[in-house]
Amino acid sequence: MSSSTRLDRAYRNAITIPFNEDSKFIFFSDCHRGDNSFADDFANNRNIYFHALNHYYREGFHYIELGDGDELWENISFDAIFEAHKNVYQLLRRFHLEKRLHMLWGNHDMVYRDPDYVNKHLSHYFEPIDGSDKELFEGITYHEALILKHTKTGQELFCVHGHQADWWNYVCWRIGRFLVRILWKPLQVVGIADPTSPAKNYKELIRIEKRIKRWILKKDLLVTLAGHTHRPRFPEPGQIPFFNDGSCVHPRSITGIEIVDGKISLIKWYIDTKPDGTLQIVRVLLEGPQKLTDYQKA
Repeated sequence: MSSSTRLDRAYRNAITIPFNEDSKFIFFSDCHRGDNSFADDFANNRNIYFHALNHYYREGFHYIELGDGDELWENISFDAIFEAHKNVYQLLRRFHLEKRLHMLWGNHDMVYRDPDYVNKHLSHYFEPIDGSDKELFEGITYHEALILKHTKTGQELFCVHGHQADWWNYVCWRIGRFLVRILWKPLQVVGIADPTSPAKNYKELIRIEKRIKRWILKKDLLVTLAGHTHRPRFPEPGQIPFFNDGSCVHPRSITGIEIVDGKISLIKWYIDTKPDGTLQIVRVLLEGPQKLTDYQKA
């Protein structure tokens, strides 16, 4: 099966979420939340991420995670990840309870495509303080893709992880998971990167992006938002409308995409130093805001 066929299937099976000019969305992906061990890249940015997530919750945003939220290649179970980042999941639960949480699966959390697995591991958690079983994401469904469709203009935004254009990480993800657990996780200690990861293999990254852009052209310039490669992308109007929100494991920063007032922006959150030497977490605008209608084909 070709990458184009896999993307076609994801588009065909995607759920549709209506939106309008008042809707607010934040897209993050590739958090790779781990167990707070030496191999947990998310741990370095968890305070930045939690601060940003709090901001978006207070401001009434919908949270869309474009895959690879949980690092289930290096870690065997979700339980250790949950215990390491419990405050994050409890905040995500608040989004879920207000129907503002939309989760996609990527190659590193591809097990979430199985509803039974999700129900078993994510619906509840054990609270050792009082020895009780508590609800977490009860009734949640992970999707391969979703489509945001504007209620007035009919414009569609296709949201997907992007590993559909990466044969190895889509078809052979179980082999990749095995290699990461057995081989690359220990080597990560001494700084040897996994060569199968497009985020760490520039040539493969370019190939994946080209495949996605070819598919967008075939789909009549369908606006597409993805992750997977960890490389932020924000096209100008008139260019192929392929957006990438980057990742939450950049050195000392996280990047994401916001949609507010019918406009799209690429943003970054990072730790900055005030003149008096104290630290603060700040949000900066990298690209945009640009009207979504500027990407709509006439």
